[in-house]
Amino acid sequence: MYEIVKAHPLSETVFEMWIRAPQVAHNAQAGQFCIIRPDETGERIPLTISGIDGDLIRISFMAIGTTTKLLSTLSAGDHLRDVVGPLGIPSDIAKGPETVVIVGGGVGVACTSIIAQAAKNAGNYVIGIIGARNKNLIIFENEIRDICDELFVTTDDGSHGIKGFASGPLKTLCESGRKIDKVWIIGPGMMMKVTSDVTKPYNIKTYVSLNPVMVDGTGMCGSCRVVVDGKMKFACVDGPEFDAHQVDWDDLLVRQLMYVTEERQSIEYHEAHHECRCKKVE
Repeated sequence: MYEIVKAHPLSETVFEMWIRAPQVAHNAQAGQFCIIRPDETGERIPLTISGIDGDLIRISFMAIGTTTKLLSTLSAGDHLRDVVGPLGIPSDIAKGPETVVIVGGGVGVACTSIIAQAAKNAGNYVIGIIGARNKNLIIFENEIRDICDELFVTTDDGSHGIKGFASGPLKTLCESGRKIDKVWIIGPGMMMKVTSDVTKPYNIKTYVSLNPVMVDGTGMCGSCRVVVDGKMKFACVDGPEFDAHQVDWDDLLVRQLMYVTEERQSIEYHEAHHECRCKKVE
């Protein structure tokens, strides 16, 4: 059993949770993820490790599916049945000095601070760009600002920071002629696709963290397959980070929509019949 030490909302739909998982925390690196199962009857879901503090790992998630909605109801003192990790290949962070830009959109912002901190610790100059639809949905701004040498904040409606998308400041940086060695982009699939197109004409190495459907997280089920550079890869063992300019985005975006109907049915069923058993498991 894995104790939830802290849990609270970051916005209306995004939540943060610190879990006591010493073996995961002592081995995890930026860019990796874990597989979580809330209780003995629950499904396994992958969640990026967004922070590490001693024996604790942080996960941040949007309550949008059956399991994440269930997780959002848990509090400090509750327990999770399984936390498996760290899984995946760590971020390709080189010892500096390099200039790196880390871009986060929506809930993807939660996964950027751990990469930014690792890049900073390695002696790199770190520029952060975070964006959301409006001011109320911006998360981790102060934490990321404390890490980065520069930070740009954008909102679609202009209610905070720069009006527009996160791709805007990135385009400005590229057009300025400043030397940029690497870019990380984390967010919704379409956001990563559009934003990574900005760096392509400049031949800037750009990484994206992909989130296809995943079951076991060890490369056995094959459900998380993606096409990169014309070859089939598994996001769980070959990623989750890939060269953005080699990803077959059309294939990824279609695969992400494969189970929309089933996911909606699952939510409806659990809201009508499911009683959370997480607090009852000993």
